[in-house]
Amino acid sequence: MRSEMLSKRLHTVAHMVTRGNLVCDVGCDHGYVSIYLVKQGISPGVLAMDVRKGPLGAAREHVADYGLKDSIETRLSDGLHNYNIGEAQSLICAGMGGRLMRRILKEDIDKTMSFQELILQPQSEVEQFRRFLRENNCLVQEEEILKEDGKFYQVIRAIPAGDSVVRTGGGNPLRIRWTAGEQNFSEEELCKLEDRYGAVNLNKKTPVFLSYLLREERIYGEILQNLRQNGLADEKRRSRYEQIEACLQDCCRVQDILR
Repeated sequence: MRSEMLSKRLHTVAHMVTRGNLVCDVGCDHGYVSIYLVKQGISPGVLAMDVRKGPLGAAREHVADYGLKDSIETRLSDGLHNYNIGEAQSLICAGMGGRLMRRILKEDIDKTMSFQELILQPQSEVEQFRRFLRENNCLVQEEEILKEDGKFYQVIRAIPAGDSVVRTGGGNPLRIRWTAGEQNFSEEELCKLEDRYGAVNLNKKTPVFLSYLLREERIYGEILQNLRQNGLADEKRRSRYEQIEACLQDCCRVQDILR
C-alpha cells in the first residue's frame, strides 16, 4: 500500500507509531491505516476495531485483498470494551470528536493506561481533550498540526504515565512545557494555553501553526463583532463577549511572542 493512498492526516497518524509496536486501531473504519502500518513495516501486527459492522466488514475485505489476515485481526468493539490488556503497545484513536474520544479512553481507563503510547487525532474540542490527557497524567511528547483540504488537524502522541511518574518539586519532569511562555504568563495562564494550543506546537512554531493562530484570531474577531451587533444588554451575552475577548487577547499575545 503506497503512502499516497492515505490522506495527509492519516499518514501523520501512522508515522507517529513507534516502529515495531503491535497496534490497536480503535475506530479503524475501512482499515486503511492498519493495512498501511503492516505493509510499510511499521507494525508487525494490528488489531483493527470498530463499533460499526458495515465499516468493519469493509476493513475485513480490504485486509483479505492485501493478504494480511495473519497480521491484522478485525474485531467488533465499542471503544476498548473488547480489547484485552497486553494485546498491543500502541493505541490509535483518530478521526472522531474529542468528546467521544474522551469517553472511549475514560470508560476503560485501566486499558488506556496499559498502552506504551497513545496516537490521538481528535476532530473537535481539542483544548478539552488535552486537558483530559493532562488531568489523567498522559504526557504529550509529540504533536503535529497540519492543513488538508482547507481544514486544520492536530495529531498527538502521548505517554500514559499514570501514577508511576517520579515527581520533582511538585511538577512532572516528563511534561513538555512552552519555555517562552514561562516568562510571559502565570502558571495558570500557561497551563490553559498549553491545553488550547499544545506545548509542542508552541515550541516548534511551524508555519502551519502560525497560520492556525491567524485563523483563530480572525474567528475570535468575527464572533466579537457579531456579539456587538446583536447587543450586549443580556448578561449571558456580556459574559460570552468577555470570554472571547480574553481568548483573542491571549491569541495575539502568543503570536507576538512567537514572531
